[in-house]
Parts: sequence; structure tokens; C-alpha cells
Amino acid sequence: MQEKSVIIRRVEMAGGVFAPGHIGELTQVVDFALVDAVLAETRAVQRRIRLLPARVVVYFVLALALFEGCSYRAVWGKLTGALGDLGLVCPHSSSLSRARRRFGAGPLKVLFEAVSGAVAWRDSPGAYWSGMSTVAFDGTGLQLPDRDPVTARFPKRHGEQREFGYPLLRLVTLVETGTRAILGAAFGPENDGELAYATRLMGRLGPGMLVLADACFDALGFLRDVRHTGAHFLVRSSACRRPTACQHLPDACTWPVLPPLTGPATATARSPSA
Repeated sequence: MQEKSVIIRRVEMAGGVFAPGHIGELTQVVDFALVDAVLAETRAVQRRIRLLPARVVVYFVLALALFEGCSYRAVWGKLTGALGDLGLVCPHSSSLSRARRRFGAGPLKVLFEAVSGAVAWRDSPGAYWSGMSTVAFDGTGLQLPDRDPVTARFPKRHGEQREFGYPLLRLVTLVETGTRAILGAAFGPENDGELAYATRLMGRLGPGMLVLADACFDALGFLRDVRHTGAHFLVRSSACRRPTACQHLPDACTWPVLPPLTGPATATARSPSA
């Protein structure tokens, strides 16, 4: 019986110039039918079949993020490494660059909005607490190429006499804890603080969520905006805060209680040990 048992794996692949867009790892997460739907919605489908159709450009740009240390042609080689029997032509770097510029950011933005969102189950470790979905704000800085078109929008840091370092991009994300699935992202120049970009993600919050954040997110106006979405929050306060105790619990601990939305602005409370 064992010698008659055979496992057959059939892999379907698009032919011709569409084949490079089918890197296995990416199509398992971003199905090419979804990519085609996004291209149709944003009217980004190519008018004629080129060596680099729109679908292929989408997967190429996604691969650029995975292999950020590689050149354009090296990334193309990774996309087509298992497709050698098809006799694919390797485009020149300038062709790949022009295709990316011609394609633009619109379809990728719509694709991100289509695939981003919560993925945790109720029993997923670290994703729920007391029946609430736990999410977190966090930010980071990314270095950009030191070129004039980039520095015009993303300036370098300034010292007393001159600029230094690379242009920096500020990226703030809202993620689902436990799974690290991205619910939303906002980015822009580094000189705008994380709070400004987090405010742009308020539309991703809602009832049944518990928002976790670090000390830089403890501004009263920001927390009031979180409350308006129906979400709860747990935010670490910085050591320089001197909040007023609003309520004392039987165990002598002091917990933060946000003032009414229409009441006077008061700071959150800190524990006696702080």
C-alpha cells in the first residue's frame, strides 16, 4: 500500500510576461486576483501588454521591500529565479525604475488598505485581554537616500552650523498585539512627531479595543480622541508628569481616571511608588 501512495502537488503559474509576478511567498499572502481587482479599481491596468505589466510591477515593488539591500536587477532575479525554463528577458535597471515611477503609489495604497486589518482569533495568545482586542501604537525612523528630490520633502537634521546624517522618514503604525498584524500606518517627515501621525490613524480604532502606547502618547487631547472612538487605553506616563489622584482603590493603589470629556483638563494619576 505504501508504494502506491503518491502525493501530487500541482502548481499553476501564469505564462508569458505575467509569470515574473508570481513569486510563491508573495502570492500566498497577496493573491494575484486581488492585485488585478485593485488595478482595475484604480484604473492602473496596462493598455497594452509590455515586458512589465502592471501586475508584475506590483509584485516587484513588494519584493523591493523584502530585499531592500539588493539592486533592482538583483530583486528581479529573486522574483524569476525559479522560472528559468520560461526564457524570461531581464529588464534593464532603468526600465524597472521607469515602470515603478509610471505605476505610482495609488494602487499600492489601495492594496495596503485591502489587506491590512485584524487577524487574531479570540484564543490567539496576547491578542485579547478581558474581552478586548489589544492594539498598540509605535513609531520608528527610516533612513532615505541622500538625494535632492528626497531632501526637499524629508529634510536632514540640523546642527548649529550645518546639516548632518541622512534624510529621515517618520513611520507610525497601529498593530494588533500577539499577531503583529498592521491595522494602519502613517508616515511623513521626521520633524513631525509620532503623536501627529498617530492622530491620523484614529479611524482605525473602535469599541472593543484596548489601546497600548508608550509615554509620548500620553497627551490629554490625544487620549480624549481615543475615547471618542469608543476604545479604551492603557498608556505609560512619563516621569515628569505630576498627575492628580482622582480615585483611591481599597488596596491603596492610585489608578488613572480620565476626566469627563466636557470637564476641565486634568492629568492622569500615578501610583504612590512612582
